[in-house]
Amino acid sequence: GLDGTQLAAELQAQGAAGQTIPAVVFVTAHAEHALRAFDLNAVDYLTKPVKRDRLQSALLRAATRLAHPLGPNVAHPRAMPETPTVVVMERGRMVRVPLTEVLYLKAELKYVTLRTATHTHVLDGTLSELETQFGNRFLRVHRNALVARRALQSLEKRCIASESEGGESWAVYVAPVGEWLAVSRRQVAAVKEAIMAANHD
Repeated sequence: GLDGTQLAAELQAQGAAGQTIPAVVFVTAHAEHALRAFDLNAVDYLTKPVKRDRLQSALLRAATRLAHPLGPNVAHPRAMPETPTVVVMERGRMVRVPLTEVLYLKAELKYVTLRTATHTHVLDGTLSELETQFGNRFLRVHRNALVARRALQSLEKRCIASESEGGESWAVYVAPVGEWLAVSRRQVAAVKEAIMAANHD
């Protein structure tokens, strides 16, 4: 009578009690439960229709987990510090991106773009939800953008093509991708303060 996440939670409880538990791979038509599944230490999360290569990849990961339940030369995962992550879709699979790698999030039409130093991902949800979820690590610089405080490099007046009013407006330089994002007038003081605080650290 349990659903998949409830069963996985029970298995995790058994593992915490020292019992051997199976490697769990979720196969479902519902992508919205991926974050919960990975929190329950799932090996993989496949969404239907499942492609053969994705299934083979998941089975290989499961076999590796069973062969090295604690990972090679690694302490028990429960003893390791939790690294906050955000789950994104990449080539039909769910991937966890460490929050420490996220430089900014920008609302674009009906989706949110997540930018790291090397990749651009698309997320479901709203900036407001993400802002609440990520807490003080990110600063709202504009109605359509959240920037990681550590990525705020400099602030100056620039012509930003995406700003409909034209002319110069405040913009923040995001390191290390070398991009400029518009800053709303009401957030200029907060951005200045964040940059000055980072320079003092």
